[in-house]
Amino acid sequence: MKTNKSSPEVRQIIQDIRGAYVPTMAYDRLDEYFDQLLEQRRADLAEGIVSDLRGIVLVGRSGAGKTTAIQELRRRYRKRLVYDDPDGVNEMISLKVPSPATMKFVATAALHAAGYPLVRDRSAAVIWGLVKQQFKLRKTLFMHMDEAQDLAQHQTDKERQAMVNTLKSLMENSQWPVGLLLTGMPGLKSIINQDAQLARRMYPIEIERLSPYAGQDQVLGLVARYCDRAKVQRDDDVREAEFASRLMLAADYEFGLLAQFIVEALTRALRADGLEASLSKRHFAEVYHMRTAVGPGLNPFLAEDFHRIDPRRCFDDGGDDA
Repeated sequence: MKTNKSSPEVRQIIQDIRGAYVPTMAYDRLDEYFDQLLEQRRADLAEGIVSDLRGIVLVGRSGAGKTTAIQELRRRYRKRLVYDDPDGVNEMISLKVPSPATMKFVATAALHAAGYPLVRDRSAAVIWGLVKQQFKLRKTLFMHMDEAQDLAQHQTDKERQAMVNTLKSLMENSQWPVGLLLTGMPGLKSIINQDAQLARRMYPIEIERLSPYAGQDQVLGLVARYCDRAKVQRDDDVREAEFASRLMLAADYEFGLLAQFIVEALTRALRADGLEASLSKRHFAEVYHMRTAVGPGLNPFLAEDFHRIDPRRCFDDGGDDA
């Protein structure tokens, strides 16, 4: 008897694969560095030592998997870090860098992330002072800044240096230093390299793109791993090296996007056929169409000459722009 596609069991499998995370080499380094920084800070606090801290900078293109990596890091450390407890302790605060990333706007975003509502206008210097006070009050050990490449956007050299000095001052604060975790696009490198002292204080990690020539086995292994977790069979057309090449191109060679494609394709298969589902290239083609609204001739899973396709374009009919 065919399983109802909306049965609780099917829904649970879909939820499980959506929450699954496959660690990469970049994530393993992120976990290693973060664990090292946390353990050192715990040891310093136990001994009553205040020392300058280091930070981590994680860079990658859109779709590389930066956000998911940070979410997984927070999940894995939820028993070792305190988040918003009744006493107000928040050992890891996260914020998205605002645009434009002026000193005042960034300071205000950090203050809000710390849970302090700014009710009247203050200068950037005053707000940063309040940020440092809140970090000490809340015993904040780390501040995560996402989209940190915007710190370098539309800024003069003087403004960028002022931001760099502020970041250093957070790690060097004699009252309560805070470790930095910066994530962003490759443009973030320019902020880190703006100042040699800042660069020496950061552990750099870059999420590399998949190799179109050497990544097929890795991709096919990832598809198999997700299918095994979902207890879904694989058709022959998703077991071939050419399929792996098509999937990598569809994801623009970014690991995070590629994992999303696999999860969404499995979700379509399960919703269509329940526990009797078998994953095929057709499911990936449907996902690509949903994401881009392009025709079969520009769908990497259907087109014969798929190497010519630009996977970052939507509503593309293959013609020139008007």
